Amino acid sequence: MTKTEFVDKVAAESGLTKKQAEESVKAMLKVLTDAMADGDKVSFPGFGSFEVRERAARDGKNPRTGEAVQIAACKTPAFKAGKSLKDAVNK
Repeated sequence: MTKTEFVDKVAAESGLTKKQAEESVKAMLKVLTDAMADGDKVSFPGFGSFEVRERAARDGKNPRTGEAVQIAACKTPAFKAGKSLKDAVNK
């Protein structure tokens, strides 16, 4: 599903115009992104939670040359599905 298809479904489900639905989706994604950038966990009970996880520095290999390389530590976004979402997917 593309963003446009998602916005169309949100508009149909909520009764909003497509423009209002698109603005709502953009606002939700911005709030979610800003919260995670600040290190906050965003939780939707039953659906799941979004959080930032730390990844430690580690050794890796360049697949082309086989040379050992150091991969720097970083933060990465993560999603953990809630029970209701898992149940819906596994019908």
